Amino acid sequence: MNYFLGISFVFILGFLISNFRKKKRLDKFRASLYKNWGSPNRNDYYNFFVISKYFNNNKHKEKAHHILSEKSKVDFDIDEIFKFVDRTSSKIGQQYLYFKLRTIGSIKELKKFDKLTSLFQKNKDLSISCQLELSKLNNNNSYYLEELINDKQLEKPKYLWLIRGLTITAISSIILLFFYPIVSLLLIPVFSVNLFLHYKNKHNVVYYLNGVTQLSRALKVSQKLAKNREIVAHFKDVSFVNSMKSIKFKTEFIAFEKNINDEFLFFFWFVAEMIKVLFNVEYLVFYSFLGAITKERKSIENMFLFLGKIDTAISTASLKSGNLKICTPNFNDNNELKVSKIYHPLIENCITNDTHLFNKSMLLTGSNMSGKTTFIRTIAINSILAQTLHLCFADTYNAPFYKIHSSIRITDDLLDNTSYYLQEVLTIKELIEASKNTNPCLFVLDEIFKGTNTIERISGGKAILSYLNKKNHTVLVSTHDIELTELLVKENYDLYHFSETIEDNNLFFDHKIKPGKLETRNAIKILDLYKYPSEIIKEAKQIESTYFA
Repeated sequence: MNYFLGISFVFILGFLISNFRKKKRLDKFRASLYKNWGSPNRNDYYNFFVISKYFNNNKHKEKAHHILSEKSKVDFDIDEIFKFVDRTSSKIGQQYLYFKLRTIGSIKELKKFDKLTSLFQKNKDLSISCQLELSKLNNNNSYYLEELINDKQLEKPKYLWLIRGLTITAISSIILLFFYPIVSLLLIPVFSVNLFLHYKNKHNVVYYLNGVTQLSRALKVSQKLAKNREIVAHFKDVSFVNSMKSIKFKTEFIAFEKNINDEFLFFFWFVAEMIKVLFNVEYLVFYSFLGAITKERKSIENMFLFLGKIDTAISTASLKSGNLKICTPNFNDNNELKVSKIYHPLIENCITNDTHLFNKSMLLTGSNMSGKTTFIRTIAINSILAQTLHLCFADTYNAPFYKIHSSIRITDDLLDNTSYYLQEVLTIKELIEASKNTNPCLFVLDEIFKGTNTIERISGGKAILSYLNKKNHTVLVSTHDIELTELLVKENYDLYHFSETIEDNNLFFDHKIKPGKLETRNAIKILDLYKYPSEIIKEAKQIESTYFA
């Protein structure tokens, strides 16, 4: 009796100590969430192969207003922008945030998301409590939950009837064993065949195991969040919570093996494994589970979106609550682009700029490093953020609701045997096709046709830029070719430039946009500044004065 009481006391004490430690960890984590609210994520490693899985595999994104292409993703450093804005607490939230940054929906959807963001921005306690729940899905396995939504499901094997027959045989043998002991010999070949089939199917189970493990956990988190009426009010339907209860047991059964991480539980796992082999339990439950997954795939996706939208809204609320200068964008139908004190979020202490285009496009000139390419990127990045997260890094932002296309970073494709010029031709052809769309488009181009000679670059560039600048589209183009300014000023282009100065043998850039075309040439002065041989400088100046005066 005393022995029993002693063991009971040890178990109770262990339970209390474990709970106390768990509560301390939870309190510490909650305190860190409060402290870091509005601060950047401290995650140093991002695996964009898995983060982008939902975006790449999702079949519904084609219905969106606009999909940011792979080319524009590279041109605008979207992966780096993602790192900067990411404050999510779960891997599902990360995948949805990435999907959202590259998928521009309707203005109606955007404003609905903004209302959810405002809920969390105004209620910090609610945000923290949701982050605590969502952090339960911060395991890397949560990245694979989307496979249950988008991957092609396995088909049931044609010999499933044999599995059922072997199971019935095993059960019958166990019953008959009590009356006819010799029947036990039948269990040996049955167990051997079942063992082969069990481990033959194991690779299928393992393939789904990561996603399945998180499915049950994601459902529990969803159920907890769905109890909050303020949150549910922002969602049209949360019936998936009840719909998915039917697969909860099967999910937890398949995920049981993954959750065993204690050597003391190994004995129970071994006994359970032998029972599963003998009666083909895992085999039958697994294919029953796949049937249920196919049936409830829409509910699983609704759950994914429910969690992803909440996490992304909280992330955006945290971003807005920081010390950054952020404004709410306005959208117009007047083909007017007007921004004040806009800046690039990835550039520390970035110089802000203003611009105003009304039924006009922009031709931007300036030397290297003066800021012209950064400026057109800044406008495009803020347009993307305005139309995905409903925020801008500026004092004010007023523009049409754009479809955004670009031609900035062009490289030779050696594997495809494509030259720089041909690669640029193919890229700009896509912009020409996009310009046929009646929706407002923002075309962002840097140094058009720099892969060819001056005469053809200017003539071809002028013709293309005139073609793109029609309907209600806006073109932002940066160039070194001063000759384009004379040709395009008559084609509804406003001229702007960035400039630099040389003082006391030092080069200064103010990175401020200025109206008009660039009137100065400093390239040869810069060569002189960096101690090029005097004969090179002299000859360059002679050629300049003779042929280009």
